[in-house]
Amino acid sequence: QAQVVESGGGSVEAGGSLRLSCAARGNIADRPCMGWFRQPVGKEREGVAMVDGSGIVTIADSVKGRFTASKDNAKNTLDLQMNGLKPEDTAMYYCATSARHSCFTRNFTWVMGPQSGILNSWGQGTQVTVSS
Repeated sequence: QAQVVESGGGSVEAGGSLRLSCAARGNIADRPCMGWFRQPVGKEREGVAMVDGSGIVTIADSVKGRFTASKDNAKNTLDLQMNGLKPEDTAMYYCATSARHSCFTRNFTWVMGPQSGILNSWGQGTQVTVSS
C-alpha cells in the first residue's frame, strides 16, 4: 500500500530539541490521517501528534506546548518539532498514515486501534533518547 519512512531521531540531553521527519509514498488515501506515535520501553503505544484529513491537528496533552507538527499535503510529509525534551519522552517514535481510508478524527485511541483499520501504513520507527 504505502511506505512510510521516519528520520531524525537520536540522543539528546533534557531540555534539548530534535526534529523528526516522516515521508509517505505510494498509495495513500485521498484525505488521510497522518501522525506521530511513540512507544516507551515496556509501555503501550501512544499518540503524540496527528493531522487528520481535514487538516485538524491534535497534540497529546503530555507534549502540548513543547511539540509541534507540520504537514505538507503535497509532499505527504509530516515533521515533528520537539522542544524542551524530557527523559519521559524517550521512546521509539513511529509515523503512520492511511493507505486506504479517509480519516477525520481527533481520537488517538480509536485511530490506532485495530478495530478502525485506519492507520494501516507504519514506518519502522526512529529512536529518541533523552538523558537527564
